[in-house]
Amino acid sequence: MKLIPLPDLGPRPRSEFDYGGELRRPPMGADTALWAAYVFNRQGAPGLLREWWYHRPTGAWYLFERDTLADRFIRHIPVQDIQYELPSADPAV
Repeated sequence: MKLIPLPDLGPRPRSEFDYGGELRRPPMGADTALWAAYVFNRQGAPGLLREWWYHRPTGAWYLFERDTLADRFIRHIPVQDIQYELPSADPAV
């Protein structure tokens, strides 16, 4: 049985989770073509990815770094550690 290591509950079976997708920076101020590329195109290459996982029993989202080639979870990433620079509201800046 594949186990996913939760920081607060310990190892939990994979069957308790839903895959939420890769963490990707959204394109700010994008036109329709760029948004379409963001939504529908993925690299899909094996390697180290940051991914969202939803734990159904607790209703909580978790962010993990996972090696997709070896199919193993490397570490949990606290959500507050992920930050994006937002564009300035002032167009002159």
